[in-house]
Amino acid sequence: MSIIRHDDRTTVTHDLPAGSRIERHRHTEHQIVYPSAGVAEVRTEAGCWIAPADRAIWIPAGCWHEHHFYGPTRFHCVGFPSDESVCWATPSVLTALPLVRELIIACSTPDQLPEAEAARLRQVLLDQLRRSPEQRLRLPAASDVRLRKACALVEDDLSVVWSLADLGVRVGAGERTLTRLFRTELGMTYPQWRTQLRLHRAVQLLADGLAVTAVAHRCGWASTSAFIDVYRRMLGHTPGTYHSDRDSKRR
Repeated sequence: MSIIRHDDRTTVTHDLPAGSRIERHRHTEHQIVYPSAGVAEVRTEAGCWIAPADRAIWIPAGCWHEHHFYGPTRFHCVGFPSDESVCWATPSVLTALPLVRELIIACSTPDQLPEAEAARLRQVLLDQLRRSPEQRLRLPAASDVRLRKACALVEDDLSVVWSLADLGVRVGAGERTLTRLFRTELGMTYPQWRTQLRLHRAVQLLADGLAVTAVAHRCGWASTSAFIDVYRRMLGHTPGTYHSDRDSKRR
């Protein structure tokens, strides 16, 4: 893994090898980050947010975070003054429609534009981001020790199907207690959280070049078709689309 010291600039473009990580840091400005190739993940003490090439992640000013990258990644960052009125007090994954993508790419290389033009583009970008739907591509972190242990058991091997009762035996908590903890701490049921986890892992594995069938198996889906169906419903396209887009960018 390549560990990179954070860049104090909030507006920049990086080309990073697969497996790179930018160490924990924070900025005095808000920031939007977007991978035009590869996958970017933002991690904080509160959880993880992940973005393939049709999503972007908003990071509010002052938020301690680190970045992890899957697959060869071209990573764009654009900063905004902390006094800007925005809609997101915590990191958030936003839909990156084509106009938003092109604006982020253009704004992340400000030296190529006159400052007045770059400032106007950043304002248009911020206006467009405010209209961008928020996506549920977040894995919240547990604070209760028993819930953290249960989540770790599931995360260790997604091909193993754990029932809540079995997890409870392993971590010393009743099924009803774990059910309550998933709802109160993570804001979702156990099946909903496991689906989020499997999608999160699937996005990472697809970026690393694994075949769709292999990803479905590793992430615990009963069949490749079941994986494709859930992926399409949650992300709006099939997992095979990711490989097609990546291959077309290489040509």
